[in-house]
Amino acid sequence: MAQITVVDQANQEVGKRELNPAVFGLEEDTGFVHRVFTSLASAQRAGTRSTKTRAEVSGGGKKPWKQKGTGRARQGSTRAAQWRHGGVAHGPKAASDFSSRVNRKERQRALCLVLSDAVRDGRLVVLNKIELPEVKTKAFVEVMDKLGATKPLLVLGEEDRTVQLSGRNVPNTRIVLDAQVNLFDLLKCDRVIMTEAAVDKLEERLA
Repeated sequence: MAQITVVDQANQEVGKRELNPAVFGLEEDTGFVHRVFTSLASAQRAGTRSTKTRAEVSGGGKKPWKQKGTGRARQGSTRAAQWRHGGVAHGPKAASDFSSRVNRKERQRALCLVLSDAVRDGRLVVLNKIELPEVKTKAFVEVMDKLGATKPLLVLGEEDRTVQLSGRNVPNTRIVLDAQVNLFDLLKCDRVIMTEAAVDKLEERLA
């Protein structure tokens, strides 16, 4: 079972805690994480690109010239793909569906794999708690600086409007609750900072 140091918001050690190996102790599997990530990313595509086929563009109802005897190649419509203002052959359609099936357990396993990587790489920071006396961005930034985070993902175990409002305008910073943790945020951040309450809830939900 992995053990991690628990710190306060001044980055001073206040204790140790054991992490659930089913969530924070999995072996590396980058191929699996990549498959889940690309599937989720593809599902977010709007699929709004669209082109018109020769049946959808206007005009072209009359045959340009007779079939034989002109010396030119036979043509049936001025809206064929090879003509200027013609339709597009094999172009994208708005009905395209880019999603692929990834079930809940696969998404959960991918989260656990990335969290396990964060533990191995020393990117996971466990806070006993985070408290700010008032809504103040400067105070929030000072806490992040002490924790050595320039692109942090802060995971809270419960709503804290003072902390959330203080950090919402800080560039490259995400503040989420434990139930909102996702693969994109975990892969983009340089530090995963979790309160002990958030760790408890994640272990209960993902184990």
